[in-house]
Amino acid sequence: MTPSMITLLVIAGIVLLIAIAYLNHVVENNKLEKSRQKVELNDRIRRCSEVNETFPGQLMSPALKLLLTRLELNATQRLLQLQKNSATTKARAGELTALVGQGESIAVNNPPRPILTEATAKDVRFALETLHGQITRAAKDHVLSNSDAKEWLKEVNHLLVVLHIEFFNNLGQLSLQQNQPGQARLAFERGVQYLRQQPDTRYSTQLDAFEAQLARANTLLLNTLEPTKDEANELTEGLKSDETEGDWKKKAIYD
Repeated sequence: MTPSMITLLVIAGIVLLIAIAYLNHVVENNKLEKSRQKVELNDRIRRCSEVNETFPGQLMSPALKLLLTRLELNATQRLLQLQKNSATTKARAGELTALVGQGESIAVNNPPRPILTEATAKDVRFALETLHGQITRAAKDHVLSNSDAKEWLKEVNHLLVVLHIEFFNNLGQLSLQQNQPGQARLAFERGVQYLRQQPDTRYSTQLDAFEAQLARANTLLLNTLEPTKDEANELTEGLKSDETEGDWKKKAIYD
């Protein structure tokens, strides 16, 4: 075997090793990418499902439930392409397909969830933030058209305003029932300030209602601060008594 042939064999061996290393790298990258996609899709499925199931019934509409079901179906179908032998994923995709086929006749079984505490309001706001993120991602993946995504993002903003309206109103009404006009005034005042910051004029009726409730709470608070007739008489008599006692003490000192 000549030196040139040996050189060629060595070069061929090196090239083969490089090719094998490259192919292994490609295979590993593909595995990592599939794993990443599975994690991401499972996360999107979980988020859509949680919002769909836990969103307060008074804020959920058939159109919104249909949207969440469509987004979950799309993620489930993409996941099924990565794990074609998963019976669970295949069954879930079939369930979601049937629900999407119902259109806006889809049933809304979410129970109403009164917004009475800061914690509950934060939970619902977090769900709206999740929904916002899923809509944005769906537009990026061309699951939703840009125009549809923009309309849904407007609806999310509207739901956020409705959430604040319900929370401040519930908080104020509850405080009135508990005879706490100071707390009621604070709640209605927050409602007025929040709605005045909204550029959309469609909340003018709710703003008027908050302003009326704020005026009512102010009146009740003033009434609780003003002494009653009996209290005024007791206060007057007490002052007279103090004055008499003071005069007596002065007289005793100077006599």
